[in-house]
Amino acid sequence: MTSDHLDLRNRTKLFDALEEHPFDLIVIGAGATGAGVARDAALRGLSVALLEARDFAAGTSSRSSKLIHGGLRYLAQGELALVQEAASERQILRNVAPHLARLTPFIVPAASTISATKLRAGLWTFEKLGAVPPKERHEYWSARQLAQQEPALNSAGIHGAIVYSEFLTDDARLTLANVRSAAAAGATVANYTQVSKVIREGDKAVGVIAKATLPNEHREVAIRGRMIVNAAGPWVDAIRALEDGEADSRLTLTKGIHIVFERERVPVTRTAIITAPDKRTVFVVPRGEFTYIGTTDTFYPAADYWPKVETADIAYLFETMNSAFNITPISSTDVVSIWSGVRPLISQPGKKPSEISRKDEDWMGPAGILTIAGGKLTAFRKMAERIVDKVADRLDATVKPCDTETALLPGGDCDMDTLMTSDMFANRPAAYIDRLARLYGSEAADVLAAGGNVPAEAEQAVLKEGAVTLEDYWVRRSARAWFDHEGGMKALAPAADKMADLLHWSPEEKKRQIDHCRTLHEESLAALP
Repeated sequence: MTSDHLDLRNRTKLFDALEEHPFDLIVIGAGATGAGVARDAALRGLSVALLEARDFAAGTSSRSSKLIHGGLRYLAQGELALVQEAASERQILRNVAPHLARLTPFIVPAASTISATKLRAGLWTFEKLGAVPPKERHEYWSARQLAQQEPALNSAGIHGAIVYSEFLTDDARLTLANVRSAAAAGATVANYTQVSKVIREGDKAVGVIAKATLPNEHREVAIRGRMIVNAAGPWVDAIRALEDGEADSRLTLTKGIHIVFERERVPVTRTAIITAPDKRTVFVVPRGEFTYIGTTDTFYPAADYWPKVETADIAYLFETMNSAFNITPISSTDVVSIWSGVRPLISQPGKKPSEISRKDEDWMGPAGILTIAGGKLTAFRKMAERIVDKVADRLDATVKPCDTETALLPGGDCDMDTLMTSDMFANRPAAYIDRLARLYGSEAADVLAAGGNVPAEAEQAVLKEGAVTLEDYWVRRSARAWFDHEGGMKALAPAADKMADLLHWSPEEKKRQIDHCRTLHEESLAALP
């Protein structure tokens, strides 16, 4: 076994390790930002505890549009620094985790010569800021070319289209890769461990009380740390309230949903950026055998792991899709799956959800807890670097230089073209090869060696990826909840059989795990008209 294998089955040993000695840094929240902070800090030589109330990436970081993109709309808003950071971070991720940064052309239809010219001017700036290689720079298609290349798109009233390069990722597995890298560098990482109290000495926070949240676990641990970072995403304000009961609310939460269809039902070969009735832009993204559309952007009242999907959310995306495509109108029977999530944005009263900046901010609490909130998935690594710089300064610690810009993430030690044409994939269907290689990178060989099937994926999830529930596998390790026929329902039983053996589940517990996932799937589709 290599050092970046993450096996969290021995919960007693894990909780003992959290209490064994004080840490330099306790990170609360293992979404992309928290995982990135833990990894960076551990690689620089700090002792780190990473705590997550549910599973790694269980919140926002498994519910994004799964795109690593520069955000051209931020260029129009004049946020050049945000655009430059995002553009350069795309190239870094491509180098350290090529399996999690798939180059995908984006198509932006233009209604007139003027709009096309404005967009191209913005892209020239974007490409210069992000050092985009010449062969990946944008091109212009006429309306005729657009109709030839993407016949399903409605080209009526379209003058032409701009085509430029962005990246598709798997947000949950990107987060998981950072968690595993942190653990390999010495961090103690714990999922299903919820912080319930801040430990103080005088007016300074010196640790936290955390409790196990898995069913039938009753352990509570006191974890000491010289510094605490609050990276709890939508739950940031809740953690701030533990530090300061009178803390004001800093976040505005908005909800977004995405709907998945069979690829043959919405046949696109490139990501299309289309315009919704309210003039917002919406992505239509091809991924393997499926196509998904998203996202909505509406205010949401509270942090929630499974925010409720409303019929109005679905109708909004259906209307957008049906007006933008030359296909038989889509309906509820075409839906494979739906995911929803909440975005933790820095409050800007008076602005509409889509107008609120996606910039990150950090601030120090009265007891010395450093909070980080906001930001884009694309920029998580750079956000983490800035936070660890501040932690090192605060601790007056001598640390190694940040090397997350070059240190490979698990599975990233491969060339994707070579991997996908290797002999181990001989006689396998193209869709199977694409899926396995993009999920696992070089570690696809391990899954294939174990059988290359659902039980093999479940075994990988438990023994090497820290999964301890069926939901962990179904949603965040395999993405079958979103990108499998019938929402991955047929994978639940064989995955649960393998996990029951590894995690010593009783027949009753195995049934409970399966029923839980089925209920989540059914509830996500309940609002279909």
